[in-house]
Amino acid sequence: MNAEEMGIDTSRRNPRPRPLTDDERARLDEFIDSIHYSSRYNDNEFEYRHVQLPKAMLKIIPAEYHDKSKGTLKLLWEEEWRAMGITQSLGWEHYEVHEPEPHILLFK
Repeated sequence: MNAEEMGIDTSRRNPRPRPLTDDERARLDEFIDSIHYSSRYNDNEFEYRHVQLPKAMLKIIPAEYHDKSKGTLKLLWEEEWRAMGITQSLGWEHYEVHEPEPHILLFK
């Protein structure tokens, strides 16, 4: 099932994945061990989980990953969230950011 079939607003992503530079990746590496993964939960249609990034990590993430109009991250391509150090099994799609707490990314 692709992102559109999952009801994900892909217009909230970068037009195509924006790779991290080696320097950007190195600066994000110090936060990898502090990323928190929720347990999985589900409804009748999807399985979900949320990923909590360290708040300080948001300041290091490149500006092109941010949605300035919402004050959150954009919805990230798999290549982008994996490059930031988020590790999950295949098939997860980033579908929302918890606006009151922009360091929490929602996946299904």
